[in-house]
Amino acid sequence: MTAAPTKKRVAVLISGRGSNMTALIAAATSPAFPATIALVLSNRPDAAGLAVAAEANIPTATVDHKPHGKDREAFERVLDETLRSAGIDIVCLAGFMRVLTPWFVERWTGRMLNIHPSLLPAFRGLDTHARALAEGVRLHGCTVHFVVPELDAGPAIMQAAVPVVPGDTPTSLAARVLTQEHRIYPAALALVASGAVALDADGRIAGPPAAELTANEVLVSPPIAG
Repeated sequence: MTAAPTKKRVAVLISGRGSNMTALIAAATSPAFPATIALVLSNRPDAAGLAVAAEANIPTATVDHKPHGKDREAFERVLDETLRSAGIDIVCLAGFMRVLTPWFVERWTGRMLNIHPSLLPAFRGLDTHARALAEGVRLHGCTVHFVVPELDAGPAIMQAAVPVVPGDTPTSLAARVLTQEHRIYPAALALVASGAVALDADGRIAGPPAAELTANEVLVSPPIAG
Protein backbone atom coordinates (compact mmCIF):
# COMPACT_ATOMS: atom_id res chain seq x y z
CA MET A 1 0.00 0.00 0.00
CA THR A 2 1.44 3.37 -1.03
CA ALA A 3 1.87 5.85 1.82
CA ALA A 4 0.06 9.15 1.51
CA PRO A 5 2.30 12.11 0.58
CA THR A 6 3.54 14.13 3.52
CA LYS A 7 1.68 17.39 3.77
CA LYS A 8 3.69 20.62 3.75
CA ARG A 9 3.75 22.50 7.03
CA VAL A 10 2.56 26.08 6.50
CA ALA A 11 2.89 29.15 8.70
CA VAL A 12 0.47 32.02 8.13
CA LEU A 13 1.82 35.44 9.13
CA ILE A 14 -0.74 38.07 10.11
CA SER A 15 -0.93 41.50 11.68
CA GLY A 16 -4.70 41.85 12.09
CA ARG A 17 -7.93 39.92 11.72
CA GLY A 18 -6.53 37.48 9.17
CA SER A 19 -9.48 36.89 6.85
CA ASN A 20 -7.22 35.20 4.30
CA MET A 21 -5.77 33.14 7.14
CA THR A 22 -9.29 31.92 7.88
CA ALA A 23 -9.75 30.90 4.25
CA LEU A 24 -6.46 28.97 4.31
CA ILE A 25 -7.39 27.21 7.55
CA ALA A 26 -10.77 26.20 6.10
CA ALA A 27 -9.20 24.83 2.93
CA ALA A 28 -6.62 22.84 4.88
CA THR A 29 -9.33 20.92 6.73
CA SER A 30 -9.89 18.88 3.57
CA PRO A 31 -8.01 15.57 3.68
CA ALA A 32 -7.08 16.11 0.02
CA PHE A 33 -5.40 19.47 0.65
CA PRO A 34 -1.60 19.08 0.31
CA ALA A 35 -0.71 21.33 3.25
CA THR A 36 -1.51 21.73 6.92
CA ILE A 37 -1.63 25.06 8.73
CA ALA A 38 0.95 24.32 11.42
CA LEU A 39 1.37 27.82 12.85
CA VAL A 40 -0.26 31.26 12.83
CA LEU A 41 2.22 33.96 13.80
CA SER A 42 1.73 37.67 14.34
CA ASN A 43 3.99 40.63 14.95
CA ARG A 44 1.19 42.16 17.04
CA PRO A 45 0.20 40.48 20.32
CA ASP A 46 -3.34 41.90 20.02
CA ALA A 47 -3.98 40.70 16.44
CA ALA A 48 -7.57 39.45 16.29
CA GLY A 49 -6.59 36.57 14.02
CA LEU A 50 -4.63 34.87 16.80
CA ALA A 51 -7.85 34.13 18.68
CA VAL A 52 -9.47 32.84 15.49
CA ALA A 53 -6.56 30.46 14.92
CA ALA A 54 -6.60 29.27 18.53
CA GLU A 55 -10.33 28.53 18.20
CA ALA A 56 -9.44 26.33 15.24
CA ASN A 57 -6.81 24.53 17.35
CA ILE A 58 -3.96 25.98 15.30
CA PRO A 59 -0.74 26.68 17.26
CA THR A 60 -0.04 30.41 17.51
CA ALA A 61 3.00 32.57 18.25
CA THR A 62 3.84 36.24 18.56
CA VAL A 63 7.12 37.88 17.58
CA ASP A 64 6.61 41.51 18.53
CA HIS A 65 8.58 43.86 16.29
CA LYS A 66 8.47 46.79 18.71
CA PRO A 67 11.31 45.72 21.07
CA HIS A 68 13.65 45.66 18.07
CA GLY A 69 12.98 49.28 17.13
CA LYS A 70 14.28 50.04 13.65
CA ASP A 71 16.49 46.94 13.51
CA ARG A 72 14.35 44.96 11.08
CA GLU A 73 16.88 42.16 10.68
CA ALA A 74 17.05 41.57 14.43
CA PHE A 75 13.26 41.12 14.43
CA GLU A 76 13.47 38.82 11.43
CA ARG A 77 16.14 36.63 13.02
CA VAL A 78 13.74 35.84 15.84
CA LEU A 79 10.95 35.35 13.29
CA ASP A 80 13.10 33.00 11.22
CA GLU A 81 14.12 30.94 14.25
CA THR A 82 10.50 30.63 15.35
CA LEU A 83 9.47 29.36 11.91
CA ARG A 84 12.33 26.89 11.68
CA SER A 85 11.74 25.59 15.19
CA ALA A 86 8.18 24.80 14.13
CA GLY A 87 9.40 22.84 11.10
CA ILE A 88 7.75 25.17 8.62
CA ASP A 89 8.04 24.41 4.90
CA ILE A 90 6.03 27.29 3.40
CA VAL A 91 5.23 30.79 4.67
CA CYS A 92 2.01 32.55 3.65
CA LEU A 93 1.82 36.29 4.28
CA ALA A 94 -1.78 37.29 4.98
CA GLY A 95 -1.98 40.93 5.92
CA PHE A 96 1.46 40.86 7.56
CA MET A 97 2.22 44.55 7.76
CA ARG A 98 6.00 44.43 7.78
CA VAL A 99 8.36 45.14 4.88
CA LEU A 100 10.77 42.20 4.90
CA THR A 101 14.50 42.58 4.32
CA PRO A 102 16.35 40.76 1.54
CA TRP A 103 18.08 38.68 4.24
CA PHE A 104 14.80 37.12 5.34
CA VAL A 105 13.24 36.87 1.88
CA GLU A 106 16.24 35.05 0.45
CA ARG A 107 16.15 32.49 3.26
CA TRP A 108 12.63 31.59 2.17
CA THR A 109 13.01 31.97 -1.62
CA GLY A 110 10.45 29.87 -3.45
CA ARG A 111 8.73 29.02 -0.16
CA MET A 112 7.04 32.30 0.73
CA LEU A 113 3.75 33.51 -0.79
CA ASN A 114 1.82 36.76 -0.52
CA ILE A 115 -1.66 37.90 -1.51
CA HIS A 116 -1.90 41.40 -2.97
CA PRO A 117 -5.15 43.28 -3.78
CA SER A 118 -4.42 44.21 -7.38
CA LEU A 119 -3.62 42.62 -10.70
CA LEU A 120 0.12 42.91 -10.36
CA PRO A 121 2.29 44.47 -11.64
CA ALA A 122 -0.38 47.21 -11.57
CA PHE A 123 -0.84 49.09 -8.30
CA ARG A 124 1.97 47.77 -6.16
CA GLY A 125 1.98 49.01 -2.57
CA LEU A 126 -0.95 50.46 -0.61
CA ASP A 127 -4.38 51.96 -1.37
CA THR A 128 -4.81 49.76 -4.43
CA HIS A 129 -8.58 50.07 -4.72
CA ALA A 130 -8.66 53.87 -4.54
CA ARG A 131 -5.82 54.05 -7.05
CA ALA A 132 -7.59 51.67 -9.43
CA LEU A 133 -10.72 53.82 -9.32
CA ALA A 134 -8.71 57.00 -9.81
CA GLU A 135 -7.04 55.51 -12.89
CA GLY A 136 -10.40 54.48 -14.34
CA VAL A 137 -9.56 50.81 -14.92
CA ARG A 138 -12.39 48.49 -15.93
CA LEU A 139 -10.86 45.38 -14.38
CA HIS A 140 -9.26 45.07 -10.96
CA GLY A 141 -8.45 42.06 -8.83
CA CYS A 142 -5.91 40.22 -6.74
CA THR A 143 -2.69 38.26 -7.13
CA VAL A 144 -0.98 35.48 -5.22
CA HIS A 145 2.74 35.69 -5.89
CA PHE A 146 6.07 34.41 -4.70
CA VAL A 147 7.81 36.92 -2.45
CA VAL A 148 11.06 38.44 -3.72
CA PRO A 149 13.18 41.23 -2.20
CA GLU A 150 11.52 43.92 -4.32
CA LEU A 151 8.09 44.80 -2.90
CA ASP A 152 5.13 43.17 -4.73
CA ALA A 153 7.39 42.18 -7.62
CA GLY A 154 7.46 38.39 -7.38
CA PRO A 155 6.13 36.10 -10.12
CA ALA A 156 2.36 35.61 -10.05
CA ILE A 157 1.10 32.16 -9.13
CA MET A 158 -2.59 32.93 -9.58
CA GLN A 159 -4.76 35.97 -10.28
CA ALA A 160 -8.47 36.75 -10.22
CA ALA A 161 -10.11 39.71 -11.97
CA VAL A 162 -13.34 41.46 -11.07
CA PRO A 163 -15.21 44.16 -13.00
CA VAL A 164 -15.20 47.74 -11.80
CA VAL A 165 -18.84 48.86 -11.88
CA PRO A 166 -20.47 52.31 -11.92
CA GLY A 167 -20.78 53.74 -8.44
CA ASP A 168 -17.96 51.66 -7.01
CA THR A 169 -16.14 53.04 -4.00
CA PRO A 170 -12.85 51.78 -2.59
CA THR A 171 -14.89 49.94 0.04
CA SER A 172 -17.26 48.21 -2.37
CA LEU A 173 -14.46 47.29 -4.74
CA ALA A 174 -12.33 45.99 -1.87
CA ALA A 175 -15.17 43.72 -0.73
CA ARG A 176 -15.55 42.23 -4.21
CA VAL A 177 -11.82 41.66 -4.51
CA LEU A 178 -11.59 40.13 -1.02
CA THR A 179 -14.09 37.45 -2.00
CA GLN A 180 -11.72 36.41 -4.77
CA GLU A 181 -8.69 36.57 -2.48
CA HIS A 182 -10.35 33.95 -0.30
CA ARG A 183 -10.78 31.73 -3.38
CA ILE A 184 -7.38 31.98 -4.99
CA TYR A 185 -5.05 31.99 -1.97
CA PRO A 186 -5.92 28.41 -0.93
CA ALA A 187 -5.82 27.31 -4.59
CA ALA A 188 -2.40 28.88 -5.14
CA LEU A 189 -1.04 27.37 -1.92
CA ALA A 190 -2.26 23.96 -3.05
CA LEU A 191 -0.35 24.33 -6.32
CA VAL A 192 2.87 25.18 -4.50
CA ALA A 193 2.48 22.64 -1.70
CA SER A 194 1.78 19.83 -4.18
CA GLY A 195 4.80 20.76 -6.31
CA ALA A 196 2.66 21.61 -9.34
CA VAL A 197 4.09 25.15 -9.32
CA ALA A 198 7.56 26.23 -8.20
CA LEU A 199 10.06 29.01 -8.57
CA ASP A 200 12.88 27.95 -10.91
CA ALA A 201 16.57 28.86 -10.72
CA ASP A 202 15.96 31.95 -12.88
CA GLY A 203 13.24 33.24 -10.55
CA ARG A 204 10.42 32.32 -12.93
CA ILE A 205 7.31 30.20 -12.48
CA ALA A 206 7.70 26.54 -13.38
CA GLY A 207 4.33 24.77 -14.01
CA PRO A 208 1.52 23.96 -14.08
CA PRO A 209 1.54 21.74 -17.19
CA ALA A 210 0.13 23.42 -20.29
CA ALA A 211 -2.69 20.88 -20.46
CA GLU A 212 -4.15 22.39 -17.28
CA LEU A 213 -4.33 25.87 -18.76
CA THR A 214 -7.24 27.27 -20.77
CA ALA A 215 -7.72 30.45 -22.76
CA ASN A 216 -11.47 30.06 -23.09
CA GLU A 217 -12.58 31.91 -19.96
CA VAL A 218 -12.43 35.66 -20.53
CA LEU A 219 -13.82 38.50 -18.44
CA VAL A 220 -14.73 41.66 -20.34
CA SER A 221 -15.95 44.76 -18.54
CA PRO A 222 -18.35 46.22 -19.51
CA PRO A 223 -19.80 43.17 -21.32
CA ILE A 224 -19.87 43.25 -25.12
CA ALA A 225 -23.45 43.52 -26.35
CA GLY A 226 -24.73 40.61 -28.38
